[in-house]
Amino acid sequence: MKKWDKNIQHDIKEGILQGPGVRKLGEDTCFTVAVPDKKTCSLLLYRKGRKEPEAAISMEGSGQYGDLRSVLVKGLPADRYEYNYEIEGKVVTDPYACRIAGRESFGKPVKEEELRGRICPGVFDWEGDRPLRLPYEEVVAYAAHVRGFTKHGTSRVKAKGTFAGLQEKIPYLKELGINQLELMPVYEFSELASMDSPELKKYAPLDGGETRINYWGYSPKAYYFAPKASYAASDNPVQELKELVKELHKNGIELILEFYFPKGTKASLVLSCIRYWVVEYHIDGVHINRDNAPVEALAQDPLLSHTKILSECFALDEIYEEKAVPAFRNLAEYNDGFMLDARRFLKGDEGQLAAVTSRARRNPARHGVINYMANHNGFTLMDLVSYDEKHNEANGEANRDGSSVNYSWNCGEEGPSRKKRLLKLRSRQLRNAFVILLLSQGTPLIYAGDERGNSQSGNNNAWCQDNEISWIPWKTGKQQTKLLEFVKGLIAFRKAHPVFRQSRELQMMDYLSCGYPDVSYHGKQAWFADFENYSRSVGILYAGGYAEAETKEEEKDDFFYVAYNMHWMPHEFALPGLPGDRKWRIALDTGLEGMDAISAEGQEVILKEQRQVTVPERTILVLAGK
Repeated sequence: MKKWDKNIQHDIKEGILQGPGVRKLGEDTCFTVAVPDKKTCSLLLYRKGRKEPEAAISMEGSGQYGDLRSVLVKGLPADRYEYNYEIEGKVVTDPYACRIAGRESFGKPVKEEELRGRICPGVFDWEGDRPLRLPYEEVVAYAAHVRGFTKHGTSRVKAKGTFAGLQEKIPYLKELGINQLELMPVYEFSELASMDSPELKKYAPLDGGETRINYWGYSPKAYYFAPKASYAASDNPVQELKELVKELHKNGIELILEFYFPKGTKASLVLSCIRYWVVEYHIDGVHINRDNAPVEALAQDPLLSHTKILSECFALDEIYEEKAVPAFRNLAEYNDGFMLDARRFLKGDEGQLAAVTSRARRNPARHGVINYMANHNGFTLMDLVSYDEKHNEANGEANRDGSSVNYSWNCGEEGPSRKKRLLKLRSRQLRNAFVILLLSQGTPLIYAGDERGNSQSGNNNAWCQDNEISWIPWKTGKQQTKLLEFVKGLIAFRKAHPVFRQSRELQMMDYLSCGYPDVSYHGKQAWFADFENYSRSVGILYAGGYAEAETKEEEKDDFFYVAYNMHWMPHEFALPGLPGDRKWRIALDTGLEGMDAISAEGQEVILKEQRQVTVPERTILVLAGK
């Protein structure tokens, strides 16, 4: 074997071309990189902890196919070496590196040329683990930031702000009723970036070139194949993240990872990246931005046919044949449509009934829909009912960044308040928001901390806030406890009643000839809803027999009537008649707090008046026809 460099005591030979990146082949290591033709390239090998390379291996005579060049180093002890490439005299870190050395401390300034690729030796024992493949209608999702979820001093975890810290909180997620976790970027990105970058200017458009913390991770420069080292409590982020995935799956929780691809990202890199994470990390799905990613190509990839792909929208006619319905719905629409309509309805805007009732039953055959009332980009739910205006002064942009259109209502006073009447109203509005979300068809997604009434002090664009503005405080005060109890009970209520999580879109028709349509709308008169512009209340009747037709025999369901009154005045609702000896009973009342708001199964109080019910202002009443 030819020795390519006198400083390295290992044989070098032509590599095996299997795509860019580094692969262990027994005791050998194969390095493959894409380099434009006629440009010089060398592999630089460093002893761990040393600044200068121990060897520079020319790749001029290496295995080559197209722009790919590959060399194989025999017997290289991978645990003792790091690597880079030198292309046309410039040191370049491998964009396909599975690990990156140099960014182990979050927020610490590191020059790009100081980064090193690391080799990932060894095989992880998955113990038979596989992605869960939960149907969208069975999912209750939860969106979080790895660092912010447990970084706060009240989180009571040992490894705060890390994958391991998040793993410590799995019992909390399971008790809450969550079975899908979505994480903001967990790959290696630069959290210190100049605001001169056009990709970051959109978050703070008037900044004068200042360097900021890029807390969210939407960076124009990222290493998409490497888990973020500063998100690991150990010195092995690969191992730690895989342990997290395996433990989530053991507890019936899927993992969705968000990827941000800036303008100019090559489609080949995106495809390779998503395939890699699915195969190597067993993730259940990805959330990607369609403007710079080939979402239609991902949707047609056979390898990803059972991987959930979430994006703003899809060109379905490019993906499926005419009228074809996939056996497994792996695509899901993820945009602000539900949030904007539901927020306007919640605050009592006029002209919202048609939009919100459409959102509540929307569940297309070809793809799922992800519904949320709040997300990282915008107000938290608590801030939605506490602020009329954004308060982003801490971002250093004189409050000029972030959206000025939030469809929020402070309930009578801006920001924190001690007024009992106002606090009571805000509390009820939070419960209303969760009911609107969790009793709609599709997949509900809760933004981390909303179930505990978390506030960001009115900051609706906390992209640069690596502090207590973004970190979730794990308070256990009376109000936090009552809201948390209510959300737990509401999630359990949704799961117990398949009528609220059906597998196909409701048709507003009696296609079973049972005397009732699957869903119908009512007002002061039964079967006649008032959809006029001024109307802010509607009754929605769900016929349980249709849920029975879609689910297993043991999951039979009752009739349910959900009376939404978002007006500032009480309203009467006429109740449709029930078949047989069924009676309307109170199953849920957002006018009550905590678990008092949700009746235990079999203990619902029968309504005295079975033909009509009066619902107080800004209240939702759920009646069960048993």
